[in-house]
Amino acid sequence: MSKYLVIVESPAKAKTIRKYLGSNYKVVASMGHIRDLPQSHLGVDIKSDFNPMYIIIAGKSGLIKNLKEDASNVDKIFLATDPDREGEAISWHLSHILKIDPQTDCRITFNEITKNAVENAVKSPRQIDMNLVDAQQARRILDRIVGYEISPVLWKKVRKGLSAGRVQSVATRIICDREKEIENFIPEEYWSIDARFKTEEGHIFTAKYHGKNGKKTGIKNKEQADEIVAMLKDSDFIVSEVKKSEKKRTPAPPFITSTLQQDASRKLGFSAQKTMMIAQQLYEGVDIGDEGSVGLITYMRTDSVRISENALSDARNYILEHFGNDYLPAKPRHFKTKSAAQDAHEAIRPTYIEKDPESLRPFLAADQYKLYKLIWDRFLACQMESAVYDTMTVEIEGTPKTFANTVINLRANGSKLIFKGFIALYEEGRDNVEKESSQMLPAINKNEKLALVGYESNQHFTEPPPRYTEATLVKALEDKGIGRPSTYAPIISTIINRGYVERNKKQLVPTELGKIVNQFMISNFSDIVNVDFTAKMEENLDKVEEGSVDWKTLLKEFYDSFSETVKQAETISKIEMPVEVSDVVCEICGRNMVIKNGRFGRFLACPGFPECKNTKPFLEEAGVKCPKCSGKVIYRKTKRNRKYLGCENYPKCDFMTWDMPSDRSCPKCSSFVTQKSKGNIITYKCANPDCDYTEEAQKESRSASKKKTKTSS
Repeated sequence: MSKYLVIVESPAKAKTIRKYLGSNYKVVASMGHIRDLPQSHLGVDIKSDFNPMYIIIAGKSGLIKNLKEDASNVDKIFLATDPDREGEAISWHLSHILKIDPQTDCRITFNEITKNAVENAVKSPRQIDMNLVDAQQARRILDRIVGYEISPVLWKKVRKGLSAGRVQSVATRIICDREKEIENFIPEEYWSIDARFKTEEGHIFTAKYHGKNGKKTGIKNKEQADEIVAMLKDSDFIVSEVKKSEKKRTPAPPFITSTLQQDASRKLGFSAQKTMMIAQQLYEGVDIGDEGSVGLITYMRTDSVRISENALSDARNYILEHFGNDYLPAKPRHFKTKSAAQDAHEAIRPTYIEKDPESLRPFLAADQYKLYKLIWDRFLACQMESAVYDTMTVEIEGTPKTFANTVINLRANGSKLIFKGFIALYEEGRDNVEKESSQMLPAINKNEKLALVGYESNQHFTEPPPRYTEATLVKALEDKGIGRPSTYAPIISTIINRGYVERNKKQLVPTELGKIVNQFMISNFSDIVNVDFTAKMEENLDKVEEGSVDWKTLLKEFYDSFSETVKQAETISKIEMPVEVSDVVCEICGRNMVIKNGRFGRFLACPGFPECKNTKPFLEEAGVKCPKCSGKVIYRKTKRNRKYLGCENYPKCDFMTWDMPSDRSCPKCSSFVTQKSKGNIITYKCANPDCDYTEEAQKESRSASKKKTKTSS
């Protein structure tokens, strides 16, 4: 019989830990939380100092019975849930159910599931940290109060079934505010001029117009552009300065939760929720053959870039052995964690650097491999030498013959990668950044005369700020202090599931419902959707965790003003929701049906209700015909909200494709053509399964997409 009982959250974690602790230990799983606030009512006694009314979660009674039985047959119980607020709260609830004194040494934590980490944790148990528990309770109760008191107001004043969350409402506002910026944006015209020069030795290179008389000046319209072109044609050119330098580019820090979600979104196309789900699997343990279940990464909810000395040493040894001394810096790299970070855990890194992605590939699912490789590459790269570039800047002066006292300034930049360094392994993804043009400049000397051989004058228009993607929204939330590492993924999934925001390709776009609810919240609950107010609340929750703020005092201060705001909101008039009329005619009464939102999404309903109760599924047409039966192709969604194309005549016609339609027609069979992007390549493919037409094309760069007019010589 086992002498010790270890309780974790999941069976996968239990399986991994079990092999590190001998036969004296029994390891079982609580399957997450076992107690929570009730779903049917508020569950918080506001009048009695905000005491929560916890109940056993439905379906957990049998599990609790087994846990109690296991607990009665051992000498000591260790609560080994995750090392964060949520994990601490789960342990506290378990101590209550199993009648364990939380002030005894019953709690163990580890940042990585390795033999050393688990054995060391068992040797040094501690008390349950009530500051962490209270911070979790405060967040849970705050969110419950906001949701349960605002939602009924939304039902009365906007529409039944709506709900509002404390942090999710701020995220919705951030997305809606960006949409307003885009709608109100007024493009401004500007021009650029690229000139091609020949050196005295006959080499040709390109320089950009920079300004006049040593000052940088922009070109606002065609008249100005034409004037500069006329000066170029009339000028003699000389190289006024040549600057050569060596530039180093240092690697990015190891991943924290937010940067992992951002890079997984950019490079792998993963949602924040999917990233965290797969990371959890890698952390808890994956079966890798003879070794059994092994935890492959450190804890994935962290805002710290700190790395343990052992991990640094292992990484440096690996770099030396596999890349050579040239790729190993003289000293380990240490990265600075942001001042607002909790710094409770290390950065996200592999637990065993020698377990490289390729060696584990046979044991990992495809998505597990991709994410593990991303984490492994980024961590190892952060300890590698900088990339080194030779850079060259050439300043050119043009002196027009017929424009007195005027000098035209042009500039050419060139760079050459002379040592890859960390780029040999990994390069950080970036959002909405135009790729810098890099040209190899020939040997050019100061005072060398140049000959103009051609020019290109391009019209551009400024563009509005881009819509948020999951990656850029996570970055915005982190920068503004909204939420914490464990909340980014739930925030995004919640606002999408509620229908306030939808994904359009990779962009997050507010729905009409989202805009209406957001405006209602701004008008009536300005504090709740105020970024600064929400960020301040996050700071106060951190102070509860530190023990410097009492959690019930925090709740009282919030509720006193919040309750008055709710009372005021209940006095406003009901908001009339705009009716979206479709072109579908009700076959019963002949009216045009309207589009409504229900529990399961959008549907068509007859406006003649209650006289006519006809309803239909809402089918969004893709504007193309089915290549199999010529029916309409419509957008459909899976249970996990993934979009695909299908035929309106399903199940009679089984046509479907995951790829979205393009504006092209097939040159072979005239069916519509789908498009799929990967990196800078777009693959066009005929939707007709009997046709083999396919074509690849390079994506147009952002700068190229701005061009409206081009003149060249």
